[in-house]
Amino acid sequence: MNDKSFVDSNIWLYAMVARPGEEGRQKIAAALVSRPLRYVISEQVVSEVAANLLKKAKLSDDALLPVLESLYERCQVIVPNLSLHRLALRLRQRYGFSFWGSQIAAAARQAACTTLYSEDMRNGLVVDDSLRIVNPFAT
Repeated sequence: MNDKSFVDSNIWLYAMVARPGEEGRQKIAAALVSRPLRYVISEQVVSEVAANLLKKAKLSDDALLPVLESLYERCQVIVPNLSLHRLALRLRQRYGFSFWGSQIAAAARQAACTTLYSEDMRNGLVVDDSLRIVNPFAT
């Protein structure tokens, strides 16, 4: 079986930034993204990770570049297009996702992923009978 997994920005950020009180989440996220798999992400995920590392983690531009290069090297990156936006709006209407959440789910569906790891969406929801949302921090 050739299952593909999409990893949302919040999981990458937990894995990359250790913050007081979030050690458990950091450990879970780091273990997930360190698996030797080629994950799927979207341009939105790359941008959200970059913006948060610059603003919240106070990373310099020079320190950010290798992080971005690493994401592009190890992940399939989905680029937005009109069909993705059409799918996102359909998913938003059907499942009640936020605008940004629908973009993430649409990118995962467009890449034919079977799993979407995200903290921000309903754990266990199966989208279009093919994409399962998994919150790796859910108990």
